[in-house]
Amino acid sequence: MTSPTTVTGPAAAAGHHERIARLRAAATRIRRHALDMGEVQGQGYIGQALGVADVLAVFYARGDGELRLRPDDPHWDGRDRFLLSIGHYAIALYAALAEAGTIPVTELATYGSDDSRLPMSGMASYTPGMEISGGSLGHGLGVACGMGLGLRHRGNPARVVNLLSDGELDEGSTWEAAMACAHHGLDNVIAVVDVNGLQADGPTAGVLRTEPVTEKWRAFGWNAERVDGNDVAALVDALDRIRDHTGGPSVLICDTRVGRGVGFLETREKAHFMPVAAHEWQAAREQLEGPAR
Repeated sequence: MTSPTTVTGPAAAAGHHERIARLRAAATRIRRHALDMGEVQGQGYIGQALGVADVLAVFYARGDGELRLRPDDPHWDGRDRFLLSIGHYAIALYAALAEAGTIPVTELATYGSDDSRLPMSGMASYTPGMEISGGSLGHGLGVACGMGLGLRHRGNPARVVNLLSDGELDEGSTWEAAMACAHHGLDNVIAVVDVNGLQADGPTAGVLRTEPVTEKWRAFGWNAERVDGNDVAALVDALDRIRDHTGGPSVLICDTRVGRGVGFLETREKAHFMPVAAHEWQAAREQLEGPAR
C-alpha cells in the first residue's frame, strides 16, 4: 500500500470511515478463512486466529492495508517484510495472505495436508509471503533487527514488521533484540505484540508476569502505542502515528481476545489449542455473519 495523499475536511472523514468499514469486512473474511482451514484438520490455533484477525486485516487488506506489497511478486525487493515469529499463528497469516491475494483462497482447503504449501506451523521454504520459519519463540525480533540494519545499509525504504505474542516476551532474546533495535535507531522496525493473556502453560500473568508492558518497551528506547487490538479504527490511528515517528523503533501493543467474533469460543477453557467439535464450525461461521460486536 502506498501512503494516501493528505486530504482534509468532510471528504477525508468519509474516506476514512469507508476504509475502516472495508478493513472490518476484511477481518471478517480472515476469520471465516481461518475457520474453514480449522475445519479441514478439525483442530488448530483457531482462537488466536480469530483474536488477531483485525490486526492482520489492517496490515494485509488488499488496497487498504498498511504493508507495501505486490501480491503477484512476493519476493519484490521493495516490499515491507512481515515476520511471523509465532509460527503456530500460521493459520491466521495464511488467511491474511489469501485476503491480500498472495495465495489463492482455493488453496486454503489444503491447509495441513500432505504436499501442501500451508503447513500447520509457518515455514518460509513452503509458503509465498512467509518471510521466516517461526515456532521457536524469541527469534523474530532478532531477525527483524538484522533485516532492518541490512535494509538501511542498502538504502531500501522497506519496513520490517514483527508479529510476536505476549508469551514471547518471556524470552530474554526478545529483549536483547529490543535493545539492539533501539541502539541502532531502527525506525524501519515495528514490533506488534498480540497480548491475549494466554500461553500454552496457562494465563500469561501466572506463567511470567510481563506487565507493565508499555513502560518496559519505552524503557528500552522504543516508541510505544497500546490499543484495543480488536478495534480497527484504533489500530489505524496508532499506525498513522507510528508512521510519523523517526529516530527509533516502534511497538504496537494490541490487547486482543482469543476467539473474538464467536461468543462461545471467546469463553472456552483450554483456549490456547482450542478444541472445536465437528458441529460447531458452521455455528461459528454463522456468528461471524451476525450483528457487529
